Amino acid sequence: MKQLFRQLLPGVRAVALFTILLGVAYPLLVTGVAQLVFPSQANGSVIEVGGRQASTHLAQRFEGPQWLQPRPSQARNSSDPDDPGWNGLYSGASNLGPNSSDLLAQVQQRRVEIAAANGVRPDQVPADALTASASGLDADISPAYAELQVNRIAAARGVPADTVRTAVLAGTRQRPLGFLGEPTVNVVEVNAALARG
Repeated sequence: MKQLFRQLLPGVRAVALFTILLGVAYPLLVTGVAQLVFPSQANGSVIEVGGRQASTHLAQRFEGPQWLQPRPSQARNSSDPDDPGWNGLYSGASNLGPNSSDLLAQVQQRRVEIAAANGVRPDQVPADALTASASGLDADISPAYAELQVNRIAAARGVPADTVRTAVLAGTRQRPLGFLGEPTVNVVEVNAALARG
């Protein structure tokens, strides 16, 4: 028994030591450095938009024609018919494939609704306005979808379209490293700029 205890003791000490080092000290160090160097990002990139807090990394629905709208969202509680989507607890895609008649019907309905809401022809509605992202919480839209919404927002706010375009420009992110991906517009940042006036 004494021999067994002597063999187990180094292992128990190692587990305790590494638990303290890697399970407590290291996370505290990384959290402390993040809070000092990148406080906004470390706390979720939260900003205030129209009297409520919102993260620039998560799409949210903004009620009313005076706001820039995100992509459609399937992130909803399927047992709650009043859940509009953009619900972080139910993040995910619809899992409807390209041959799905349900998906085609959703896309066609969205095309008609978005075209009518923004006073454009249905063929002018960009693809990202019609399809949900894989997470259902994508906070970015294409510059084309943002531009499509400019006149509606300007009319609802009673401001010139160029004022809205300035807010869109403030929320526009160029291609990472100048060549990766496509430019995007962050809906939450634009709406924060609109709320500030």
